[in-house]
Amino acid sequence: MSLPKLHLSQLFPNLDRQILILAMGRLLSQTGTGFTLFYAPIFFVNQVGLSTTSVGIALSSAQISGIIARFLGGSFSDSQFFGRRITLLLSLIISALASIVMAIANNFYIVAIGNLLLGLGTGLYWPAMEAIVADLAVATERKEAYAVTRLADNLGLQLGIISGGIVVNSTGAYRALFIVDSISFLIFAGVIYLAVKETYKPVKLKLKIETERKKNTNGWLLALSDRNLIIFVMVNVFFTFYISQIHSTIPLYLNNFVSGNFSPLIISYIFTVHTALTVIFQLPVARKLRNFSHPQALIISAILWGLGFLVIGIAGIIEIGNILLTTLALSLFAIAIISYTPSASALVADLAPESLRGIYLAINAQCWAIGYLIGPLLGGLVLDRAEIVVKIFWLSMVISVGIAVGILQYLDCKLISENLANTESN
Repeated sequence: MSLPKLHLSQLFPNLDRQILILAMGRLLSQTGTGFTLFYAPIFFVNQVGLSTTSVGIALSSAQISGIIARFLGGSFSDSQFFGRRITLLLSLIISALASIVMAIANNFYIVAIGNLLLGLGTGLYWPAMEAIVADLAVATERKEAYAVTRLADNLGLQLGIISGGIVVNSTGAYRALFIVDSISFLIFAGVIYLAVKETYKPVKLKLKIETERKKNTNGWLLALSDRNLIIFVMVNVFFTFYISQIHSTIPLYLNNFVSGNFSPLIISYIFTVHTALTVIFQLPVARKLRNFSHPQALIISAILWGLGFLVIGIAGIIEIGNILLTTLALSLFAIAIISYTPSASALVADLAPESLRGIYLAINAQCWAIGYLIGPLLGGLVLDRAEIVVKIFWLSMVISVGIAVGILQYLDCKLISENLANTESN
């Protein structure tokens, strides 16, 4: 008896070929980013000799230029002069230049310049990239389209982290990591230039929008006057804040507050499981969530976040089994993240008029900047306080999830009623 053939379409959704090309490029680019992500602070502190504080300030400067660049990225993506493709190419060239600057950096000022350039490249990148994916996928495919590109991101990042660790341990050539990162950006730019077409299509906006434009209202003000988008932004900051805790507060919490004070090796093992789950379950979860509306999928994500925060808080209270509990919590967070990222991007893409997708998705990207500005700061302040404050912090996170669920339920009902009204009017 012959075994049934497994077709590629059974593993991956039937998407536009350019989306798959973009995913391959993102895998390559994120591999280069993974090369430097964890090792840059170690290099600049231990090899270059900068203080931990100065390195932290230099690395954080990327958020400042990133916020500005996200506004530019949204406007450029929705402009006939630039469009999505040129904005994306510009972002990759700037990012490649940033990596070169980091490769030659030997003092605080050059490191800061490199990170300001990196923030500029990243800020231009996300609105353009997310808009291209939205343009190339029909509404019913967008969750899976974003899931495929996020899968490429996660897989590439892990390959880069592992490969970078091997290079550093065997050669100690930290500066070579930045060179490889720069090359990966340039190769990705080449892929975009050769294989991806411009997807921006200026269209005549609805009468209401054109009336607003006569009142000198620009695309940003139009987007910010969209009540559904603003409601989503309110809850989206919760999600990006939650994700920031995984990369900032939780490792320190496990090391300093959980019984037994987890060693870096144990923490590394737990986070390896976490990341592996985000890769393995990205597409299966996206397919399961296809039957839910975007707000409903985000509600599922929020509930998983709440369960994860509850478990991580319990891990810091009990004396036994906390490694198992922490692994469970990070597993819940993994499924929460892969439920969140495609659904959030797809929701914003659906809310946006076609010619304003770049601006709408730039506003979505700003939520990440806000979450990552607030998250590490608040988490650090909490961990500097008494243990009871830390316990209250995790409880407050669970409570915040309840607020997020309430907002999402309201948004879901509002969108359903608006869709029904539009259907009846047609």
